[in-house]
Amino acid sequence: MPASTTPGTLAVTGDHDADLLVNTDPLALLIGMLLDQQVPMEWAFRGPETLLRRLGSLDASEIAAMDPENLDATCRTKPAIHRFPGSMAKRIQGLCEHLVGVYGGDAGAIWSTAVSGTELRERLESLPGYGPEKSRIFVAILAKRFGVTPDGWEEAAGPFADDVPRSVADIDGPEALETVRAWKKQQKAKGKTKQE
Repeated sequence: MPASTTPGTLAVTGDHDADLLVNTDPLALLIGMLLDQQVPMEWAFRGPETLLRRLGSLDASEIAAMDPENLDATCRTKPAIHRFPGSMAKRIQGLCEHLVGVYGGDAGAIWSTAVSGTELRERLESLPGYGPEKSRIFVAILAKRFGVTPDGWEEAAGPFADDVPRSVADIDGPEALETVRAWKKQQKAKGKTKQE
């Protein structure tokens, strides 16, 4: 998904520039999803645009080569990009190092060259900071918001492939954000997870 393709339809942040960035830049999308834990979704997906403003560009090779202390300071500058900016700076750099080492720095190659949903999910799970659930949600984001639907993507995404508004993959605007948030709250009250 190079930046020249049709933008995705993910609309989480309420900020036009931040949403546009994650919908047109594969690295921004991966970083936004990486940050999506222990903070509100809007905060997580605004992170890439904050990094872009502070660094001048979002380039996996440049971030991978940065002095870790400089990246840490960039992430900690108020407003911090995450509740835990130091650990997220390390994860972002680890993600970028992986992208450089495995995909030549081309974040979109993770999905543009995957021949199946299973391969796509396995590639995502190998990324620093991406576990099984995050990887399944990302497969669903690619399918639902970007039209990236390799064979078997539904199985690879698991429950996140369905029509239940259970994750960020189901958010295309403020109403959908509130619907997903309400559904998650109901699940929590029932003692259930996003996957149930």
